[in-house]
Amino acid sequence: MNRLYSSRRCRFLLQLLVAGFAVVTASALAQTKPAAQQPSDAQSTVAAEAAPSIEVAVIKPHDPNSYHNSFSFRGDRFSLDDQTVSRLIVFAWAINQNQIVDAPNWIRDEHYDMDGKTSAEADPTVPEQQQLIRKLLADRFGLRFHREKRELAAYALVVAKGGPKLVPAAHPNAQPGQHNEGHGTQTTRSFTSAAMSDFVLTMQFFLDRPLVDQTGLNGRYDFELTYTYADASNSDPDAPPPLFTALQEQLGLRFQPTKALTEVLAVDHVDRPSPN
Repeated sequence: MNRLYSSRRCRFLLQLLVAGFAVVTASALAQTKPAAQQPSDAQSTVAAEAAPSIEVAVIKPHDPNSYHNSFSFRGDRFSLDDQTVSRLIVFAWAINQNQIVDAPNWIRDEHYDMDGKTSAEADPTVPEQQQLIRKLLADRFGLRFHREKRELAAYALVVAKGGPKLVPAAHPNAQPGQHNEGHGTQTTRSFTSAAMSDFVLTMQFFLDRPLVDQTGLNGRYDFELTYTYADASNSDPDAPPPLFTALQEQLGLRFQPTKALTEVLAVDHVDRPSPN
């Protein structure tokens, strides 16, 4: 298996990030904790009670001849087209897809279009989007799971030989942010006031394994990472390097293959969507 997802899948995952998960706006950050801070069960319960609810949701199989996809929450409307259940779980619980275990294959293979209306009075924040998707998965797909820890193939984020090449954040007390710019098979990710946990949360979406922080770096940093997707053509001599090389050259960090005891979501029950 490739260490990185294909450029097509990376572009899809980038769309999720642009939709608000890791590419956070100032307004969203003003209303929530840093994205890397996953809530406890008690915090999740409180957030769920306060979050908008889904009033109408129309779910239908995605037309395989259509290349349209979307991941959008605008005001009281949402559109999640060409999505799989596994992608929604990844977004809703901020995990790598390999942390979903004991699930039937169809949650990764079958694509759906989901459109509807919520009780939101403004654009939902990132945590509110996650809560809405959790409700959708529970109500319409009957998703139930429990958490446990299993040893999984993973990547450890470690400091490379020569030490880190990170600049302390200009505004270390500011909320962390990320901005992406890219074209074709190349992308630049800019992080501000970011802890290593924020970086890990974002980058695990583009890897074929969960990512764990073993850098020992506790500060906040401003930095950029520019790279080319792994399956891109190398015909352009000026193209940036692939991710694993760029990480070491530009940031003084590296992804080290390892085995790690990792929290997983073990699926107890999930159904194909209930009728509209």
